[in-house]
Amino acid sequence: MDTRVGPHGARHAGERARQDGPLPDAARVTAGAGPGFGLMLLLTGAAGLLAAWVITLDKFKLLEDPDFTPGCSLNPVVSCGNIMKSEQAAAFGFPNPMLGLVAYGIVMGIGAALLGRSTFPRWYWLGLNAGTLFGVGFCTWLQFQSLYRINALCLWCSLAWIATIIMFWYVTSFTVRAGLLPAPGWLRSFFGEFTWVAPVLHIGVIGMLVLTRWWDFWTG
Repeated sequence: MDTRVGPHGARHAGERARQDGPLPDAARVTAGAGPGFGLMLLLTGAAGLLAAWVITLDKFKLLEDPDFTPGCSLNPVVSCGNIMKSEQAAAFGFPNPMLGLVAYGIVMGIGAALLGRSTFPRWYWLGLNAGTLFGVGFCTWLQFQSLYRINALCLWCSLAWIATIIMFWYVTSFTVRAGLLPAPGWLRSFFGEFTWVAPVLHIGVIGMLVLTRWWDFWTG
């Protein structure tokens, strides 16, 4: 019996899950998402990798010359330099973008594989979901630090935040709809029709926080 979920696996599996309840274990052995999903991972991974690469290069330049001003330091609020000089910029003992260079590269590889119609076992998808959950959690911590501790905003960091948020919600949507992650029927139905709502609301909330944090500066 072929247990794979094909290019439209998330939709078909989600329909079966809504009709028949949780998928049997045998139907969860391997799963493949469609080319559109793979393209999403490829593009968001590329956006995050670009941001991490630029920040890494600027960090090296800053280490060579403490007076170096990154190109994205535009004013007292949008100041990548202040972010790079902060303790939070090396949360794990090394520059944060170095973690992004590896993580976003992996995401791009998975996206490319899906464009080639590859399938992966359940544990692989759940591992990806856990990785994106860590990523969005880390980004949330960095957002708080940026807005309320460092008091500066980095545009390249913001690009990485947006890319991570999008990939997290769409990966979560896939694992739920494909029956790879246990979830109630209403959540499967919601993700089946309105996956885009979650990242839009998430990014919108962050945008509102940024707007209100420096309201006097933006409107002054």
